[in-house]
Amino acid sequence: MNIVVCISSVPDTTSKINFTQNNTKFDNSGIQFVINPNDEFGLTKAMLLKEASGGNVKVITVGDATAEPVIRKALAIGADSAIRINKVATDSYSTAALIASYLKENPADLIIAGKESLDYNGGAVPAMIAEILGLAFVNACNGMDISGVSATLTREIDGGKETLAADLPLVIGGQKGLVEESDLRIPNMRGIMQARTKPLEIIEAEEAEELTTSVSFERPAEKGACKLVESDNVAELVSLLHNEAKVI
Repeated sequence: MNIVVCISSVPDTTSKINFTQNNTKFDNSGIQFVINPNDEFGLTKAMLLKEASGGNVKVITVGDATAEPVIRKALAIGADSAIRINKVATDSYSTAALIASYLKENPADLIIAGKESLDYNGGAVPAMIAEILGLAFVNACNGMDISGVSATLTREIDGGKETLAADLPLVIGGQKGLVEESDLRIPNMRGIMQARTKPLEIIEAEEAEELTTSVSFERPAEKGACKLVESDNVAELVSLLHNEAKVI
């Protein structure tokens, strides 16, 4: 099976986020970048499918040279090869169009992406890839079994889970639950050494229309002071919830 995993490079959630140029640009100075967590679940699932049935796992990303350490980590985890489309990813549509353009010329049986990246939370790229390629798409996928050319998938819906069936080729937007957290892989020394020799192809980006631009950014408001109420003072608690928090 030929599997392509779309990955994105996102700031580690412990990083301190700042903006520059009057809050119009993200400041990546001193930021530690990691594989988008939703993509990491997808990459691990791809590895498990390869180990069970054979095949090839390729990772693809849209980004500049700063994304390469994250790509090398994906190779160290076990991906066979990688593609970097040389463009800073600032717009969901152009990102999806560039990936889809590559996949038109290099078809895959299964395309796995995270349901959203944890930086901009757009949640649009995998659906756009599927639409451009004319393939079936399952989003918020947290379970997948493949037999031959048929897939059985589960995804989260309001109030529960939904089970679906689809034929390959297929695009999924994966998330936590696609594999167990205990199955996520940490690169070992052997994997890191092998990653240095695995093919990383850099493709210059074609012209791709950008449909959105970021106008400005702002950080969430600082958390307010915590007000403590004695455990036996129910009346004060109710009063605070009603008059100050206004939640009851």
